[in-house]
Amino acid sequence: MSYELHPETPPQGVLLSERFKGHDLSSFYEQLRARGKEVGVVFGDRALLSNSRLALMASEYARDAGRYDSFHEDIFYAYFTEGQDLGNQDVIAAIAAKSGLDAKETLAVVNDGRYASRLDEAGREGQLIGLTGVPLFIVNNKYKIVGAQPIEVFRNLLDKMK
Repeated sequence: MSYELHPETPPQGVLLSERFKGHDLSSFYEQLRARGKEVGVVFGDRALLSNSRLALMASEYARDAGRYDSFHEDIFYAYFTEGQDLGNQDVIAAIAAKSGLDAKETLAVVNDGRYASRLDEAGREGQLIGLTGVPLFIVNNKYKIVGAQPIEVFRNLLDKMK
C-alpha cells in the first residue's frame, strides 16, 4: 500500500554514516542499549536518521483523537526497536492503523499541515528552555538531565533534592 507524498513534505532522512562521518557510533549504541536494558527497552540497529516531522504531526493528531499513548508507544517501538523510517508515510499509516487511528485520515491530516504551527511552537519552547538533546528531563524547573543517562544519575539528583 502506498500513499501520495505531499509536495511540501521534507526529505525522509539521512544515513547516520553520512550525518556522523568519521565518528564511531558503536560506544553510543552500547550505552543506549545498556540504558534501555535497565528499563526493559530494546534498541535495534539504526542506519537512518529519520526526519520525524511527519511522525510528530501524526502524534498531535493522535493526541486530539484520544489515541496518543498507543500511537506514541507504537511509533517509539517502530523507530527504536524495529528501525523503521518515520519519514516514510507508509510507515506512519501502518503505525496509525495499529494504534486505532484511520490510516488515510491520519495521512490527510499530516499532509494538510494543520499541526505545523503546534510543532513550531514546541520548537520555540525547546529553544527557550535550552533543549540540546533528547530525551530531556527537567526536574523542579531547575535541574536538567539530557540524554539516555543511567538510572543512578536520576537517583543521585533526587537524593540531592531531599
